[in-house]
Amino acid sequence: MSDTIEKIKCLIIGSGPAGYTAAIYAARANMNPVLYQGMQPGGQLTTTNEVENFPGYVDGVTGPEMMIQLQKQAERFGADIRDGWATKVDFSDDIHKVWINDTIELHCETVIISTGASAKYLGLPSEQHYLKMGGGVSACAVCDGFFYRNQEVVIVGAGDSACEEAHYLSKLCKKVTMLVRSEKFRASKIMEERVRKTENIEILLNHDTVEVLGDNQVVEAIKVLNKTNNETYDIPATGFFVAIGHKPNTDIFKDFLNLDETGYIINTPGTSKTNIEGVFVAGDAADHVYRQAITAAGTGCMAALDAERYLAAK
Repeated sequence: MSDTIEKIKCLIIGSGPAGYTAAIYAARANMNPVLYQGMQPGGQLTTTNEVENFPGYVDGVTGPEMMIQLQKQAERFGADIRDGWATKVDFSDDIHKVWINDTIELHCETVIISTGASAKYLGLPSEQHYLKMGGGVSACAVCDGFFYRNQEVVIVGAGDSACEEAHYLSKLCKKVTMLVRSEKFRASKIMEERVRKTENIEILLNHDTVEVLGDNQVVEAIKVLNKTNNETYDIPATGFFVAIGHKPNTDIFKDFLNLDETGYIINTPGTSKTNIEGVFVAGDAADHVYRQAITAAGTGCMAALDAERYLAAK
């Protein structure tokens, strides 16, 4: 551990729309925020090719470009943006201790957690290739479904979120093929019935994804395995949506903060407050419902305002 301890008024752990928005508001309130960007600077949006549903960008913007602009905006007001990620915390005292890269020890008056969540993927090399290319693999139907209007797509998943996303896609796409990896849904009966009653959703139970096929730039088909008869075949599709869940990046907080059964931080409804005074949460580390850039940015604003009021009350 480091021999020197840095004292910080407002520490923001993680970047993305939530972290950078918190930094903008905290800097404008003279809270001298320090933001550590985390292992994926800019968060999940850096894997998104086009963002067209964030207000103010008439012609859309790429995810990475948007994150660079948010970072520069935060720095313009004096936010201290740093490389590195939190590896350990101790919230057992009034002074909140955070360690960066296992070496730098910080003593913080307030902490805003914006570590986000990571979409789960199947892990296929072809899936990861087209995800990085921005050529037809996505984990967010609401974000990217618009690009597949009147096209045929495949979605894999069996829970409520997968059913919601399949139903959302059915309103935009010509056909949605839903791959359920087991013999039954994990979703609630009402959600299962909704997709079963939707005419342009075809449900394939007991099917696995073998490979995402394409021309090396964009997706053209999905090779699947019918586990009932052990046969493989190709499903033509221009888009492949993965809806098998998200994992919130909150493991280091579990000994101090109240988490739900999936690992999302539980906040006081209508606020960004956690069960520890002076510790606040913003973005997808707490939000498992909306998971949009605009809602993350909104909670980043809330967290900064809550932290400012906490400091003023002290």
